[in-house]
Amino acid sequence: MQATILIIDDEKKLNDLLSRIIGLEGFRVIQAYNGKDGIKLLEQQDVLVVLSDVKLPDANGVDLVKTIKAKKPYVEVINLTAYGTINDGVQAIKNGAFNYIVKGDDNDKIIPLLNQAVEKAQLQQNAFNADKKVSGKFSFSQIIGQSKSIVEAVDLARKVAATDTTVLLLGETGTGKEVFASAIHYESQRRQMPFVAINCSSFTGELLESELFGYKAGAFTGAVKDKKGLFEEAHHGSIFLDEIGEMSLELQAKLLRVLESKTFIKLGDTQTTKVNIRIMAATNRDLQKEAEEGKFRLDLFYRLSVFTIALPSLNERKEDIELLAKYYLKFFTDKAGRSVKMSDEFLNLLKRHQWKGNIRELKNVIERSVILAEDSLTLDTLPPQFNIQNVDSNSLDLQSIEKQHIGKVLTYTKGNKTETARLLGIGLTTLYRKIDEYGL
Repeated sequence: MQATILIIDDEKKLNDLLSRIIGLEGFRVIQAYNGKDGIKLLEQQDVLVVLSDVKLPDANGVDLVKTIKAKKPYVEVINLTAYGTINDGVQAIKNGAFNYIVKGDDNDKIIPLLNQAVEKAQLQQNAFNADKKVSGKFSFSQIIGQSKSIVEAVDLARKVAATDTTVLLLGETGTGKEVFASAIHYESQRRQMPFVAINCSSFTGELLESELFGYKAGAFTGAVKDKKGLFEEAHHGSIFLDEIGEMSLELQAKLLRVLESKTFIKLGDTQTTKVNIRIMAATNRDLQKEAEEGKFRLDLFYRLSVFTIALPSLNERKEDIELLAKYYLKFFTDKAGRSVKMSDEFLNLLKRHQWKGNIRELKNVIERSVILAEDSLTLDTLPPQFNIQNVDSNSLDLQSIEKQHIGKVLTYTKGNKTETARLLGIGLTTLYRKIDEYGL
């Protein structure tokens, strides 16, 4: 595909001459004779490089570089001038110009410069498009809901995303705290750098310390080589500490130092390591109460809670259940390559249910229902706790319901025990015991 070059110059003869020369090199050329028309063409066309005169009838070409970069950051600009000055040249480069050359004196430089600018712009365009794709996947647009509480939470998150402020996300398990954290990162100035997330409850104190801060070889038995910690992995990016309330008081002191000085000392090291990171944390606990009771460092709590966002539970935003259910229905039917509808009875029961596991629980319910459904999500495809009032009176005992449900999942997985256990959320040994017990 030909690279498109935009020439902005009010001298028509020179504009036409440059156009012919550049066109003969295999580029596609479009022309404008003033800044306004040039910007319009830039917005309408897939331009990679702009050749712009410095003195235009309605604009200064050096200043125009900023406008071009603001609209399409990957586009490269080469300024052309009949009377070059050092000040203009310096300012053009500061504004983001690829180069600044004098007309006539540097004609032999235009084509080589153009090839270099095109190569750089193509790489930047690829990175820009990839970044947009990733950012879109993790942006606030992926947070589903129209209720007042979720809209307010998103609005707060959008505002803090533009800053480098530490954020504390509060909410029950399954309310989407990590989704918010990643959206804040991918809509911040750090979006092109790493986003690292860790659940602090998944590790013991010593293991969590080595995961976060790393260690030097010989720091303990088994430490045969240096290891980078997650704070180093997240350098220039963001780190998300989920379930921060599970962190030991000793480790909290070390985290406080990172927040205050952006430095820490690895296990087994004597040198200080410096990092540039944004810290976000989350918890389903009342950290302030725990801090006042001495179970959490009060000074750390105040440093973490500079900007706090409370996420509503699903039971507090039931008007969003239909939107979420339809989103996950489409997600899982697309994944399975199936066409499945949702009955009104099914949706009404979702709205009446008390969601202890919040959005995570709803997602799991929809996934299981899609697996069990033939052509529609109905009461029969829901887990037993949802539709016990609809079970035949002769099989109201829990064992009958459980046997029926396990049988359906086994049928779906074509007898794959490992997959069946995963979908049921039970251990493989438990599944084998149930199969033997129920004669399945």
